[in-house]
Amino acid sequence: MTAKIIDGKAFAASLREKVATEVKKVTTTTGKKPGLAVILVGEDPASEVYVRNKGKQTVECGMESFEFKMPDTISETELITKVEELNQDPTVNGILVQLPLPKHINENAVIEAISPDKDVDGFHVINTGRLVTGQNAMVPCTPLGCIILLKDTLGDLSGLNAVVLGRSNIVGKPMASLLLAENCTVTTVHSKTRNIEDICKRADILVAAIGHPRMVKADWVKEGAAIIDVGINRIEENGKSRLVGDVDFDNVVNIAGAITPVPGGVGPMTIACLLRNTLISFCRAHNLDEPAL
Repeated sequence: MTAKIIDGKAFAASLREKVATEVKKVTTTTGKKPGLAVILVGEDPASEVYVRNKGKQTVECGMESFEFKMPDTISETELITKVEELNQDPTVNGILVQLPLPKHINENAVIEAISPDKDVDGFHVINTGRLVTGQNAMVPCTPLGCIILLKDTLGDLSGLNAVVLGRSNIVGKPMASLLLAENCTVTTVHSKTRNIEDICKRADILVAAIGHPRMVKADWVKEGAAIIDVGINRIEENGKSRLVGDVDFDNVVNIAGAITPVPGGVGPMTIACLLRNTLISFCRAHNLDEPAL
């Protein structure tokens, strides 16, 4: 069999269109636009491209985009002071501090300085706690994109056996919480797990977020399983640089029932979900009904 290719790029474009429609409605109602503020510290080329794309797509959806570029010499105190200014700014509904930060800055301290209501990345400990306990939380964008793609592909996820490969705070842990909320039976595997291959092979849903190129081989995958590949790894192959996922796509595609490609799978969903979260934050701040997105 050949798996269905889950086109995250096309789905993300559709989601952005829906967000733009809802932004137009709330702007008409309130006379105000949702605003997303992004802070970039230093001059990492990959981060600069990512921030530029975020800004472009924010404006295309009818929102205000605020970008703040800080030198990598900025102190932790100065950075937190900027975050606190944005917390108090009513034109800003979402605050995102681009990671990673320079080594002299405590990332957790900066994340905790962001108002939970404006934490559109969903990394604040209050949003993490709300998510784990099934309350109304800002959900981290990448796991949110994954669960949206899974539900669009499979429909009801109740009772399915899901395996999450990876336990990071950014993807693995919130992904497990989202799958539990959809009534999946969830197993998290990681670098210390024994018999990873056997556990993965029992999965109806396998989410790979380990940061290891092509780690998941065809013999790890149950026939007909849905594979969500979160990994983005740059490798040199045949003298050329290319992006690959955590899944050995060329071989797994012949076993799986559905699979996300890299690039063009989960990646585009992350920014689309960031825009969705910013709109949700705006609606909550103005006591408006949240759109079903």
